[in-house]
Amino acid sequence: MIGEGRIVVVGASLAGLRAAETLREQGFAGSLTLVGEEPHPPYDRPPLSKQVLLGRVRAQDVALPSRSAVDARWKLGVRAGGVDPIEKRVILADGEQLAYDRLLIATGTRARPWPNADEARLDGVLTLRTNDDAARLAERLDAGPRRVLVIGAGFIGSEIASACRELGLDVTVAERGPSPLVGALGGTLGTFAGKLQRAHGVDLRCGVTVTALKGRNGRLTGAEFSDGGRIDADVAVVALGAVRNTEWLDGSGLAAGPRGVACDAGCRAFDMYGIVTDDVFVAGDVARFPHPLFEYQMLSLEHWGNAVAQAEVAAHNMISPGPRRRPHLTVPAFWSSQFGLNIKSVGVPTFSDQVVIAQGSLREGRFVAVYGYRGRVTAAVSVNRAKWLEHYQYLIETAAPFPPAPGAADRPGSFDPVPSDVPSPQLLSHGPTVALTGHLPDRHLTLVRHELSPTAAHCR
Repeated sequence: MIGEGRIVVVGASLAGLRAAETLREQGFAGSLTLVGEEPHPPYDRPPLSKQVLLGRVRAQDVALPSRSAVDARWKLGVRAGGVDPIEKRVILADGEQLAYDRLLIATGTRARPWPNADEARLDGVLTLRTNDDAARLAERLDAGPRRVLVIGAGFIGSEIASACRELGLDVTVAERGPSPLVGALGGTLGTFAGKLQRAHGVDLRCGVTVTALKGRNGRLTGAEFSDGGRIDADVAVVALGAVRNTEWLDGSGLAAGPRGVACDAGCRAFDMYGIVTDDVFVAGDVARFPHPLFEYQMLSLEHWGNAVAQAEVAAHNMISPGPRRRPHLTVPAFWSSQFGLNIKSVGVPTFSDQVVIAQGSLREGRFVAVYGYRGRVTAAVSVNRAKWLEHYQYLIETAAPFPPAPGAADRPGSFDPVPSDVPSPQLLSHGPTVALTGHLPDRHLTLVRHELSPTAAHCR
């Protein structure tokens, strides 16, 4: 292990914190500095669209518990303005320059703003990404607005709509796609989600866009839609996906852009010519990385579990010699609670061409949907049936054939796959939770983790 030197972590949220903890736990005794744009210590984001909006916990009380003590210098409330890879320095917005021997980029994402700046400044137009955002939105919801407009029906938008209905508020959801969650889960589950929202009293409008937010005396009064409709609303929440925080890397020579910072399976960043660096690493929502289970396409994930696992791999590799470095092979997973349902997923549902309801049924609202691509299992999504996901994760890891063999006593009589109807992200006004780019090699792959030798396993 490389126990000395200077490490700078830019990004002081989940990935940055877990990386710092891992560095210390694995024996790094050198200088460690964490830079964070927000003034707050690291906090947990999933509760912001759930418990915080429902008033069950305050936004300032969702701090991430520290797994272990981190002896580090914290630079909070200051942005990173650039990086000089030749002199190995991070330039901060306040003018300070931080020298490093190894750098971890974990700057994550921010909420995509409403594109019309004047309309975005109207009092009542909000986004939800930070705990400050959540505190403002919770205060507005607690005040009992006449109607809330949610623009975008991805996971965040759907969770906000669910919270509004649980609070007894009238809510309209505008979704450019044909159904909620379609960008992340495809048409079959999107149709199910649409019926679910309407059954809970959501005024769901699909296939339309918001063309204008209207205001009077600086306050939001309503919105107009592409189909000619209009509504009155006191609050509008813009839930159009996320923007990866890479602008500060302009001119750095790194392969950074709107889809994130490209890196290899060991979290080492690529430069603009596709050459892997050995002193700059990437982790979390801002990373684009290849995964062997998904034909080595570059994945960008906005998942809690991925941020933790990738940060730990990046930290390990930052202080390990080449033969002891390991790849980031964790199977993606995420979860969501909305409208009384617990939705959990493993794999990449958007990496699919077919889907089958392998257990339960859409009618009863308890089921497992299994996704396949080119004849192998690539993902599974459970609704109120999470106990079976470990089984399907194994099928994903071993590149099991699709459709899967019956594995449950209550499997339905019909076991016929249908098209997964995953739309191109370019067709939606907000991106899915997973973005895939790159070459599609025509071959089946098996996760190498299960074939590690005892020596290799020990190195992990």
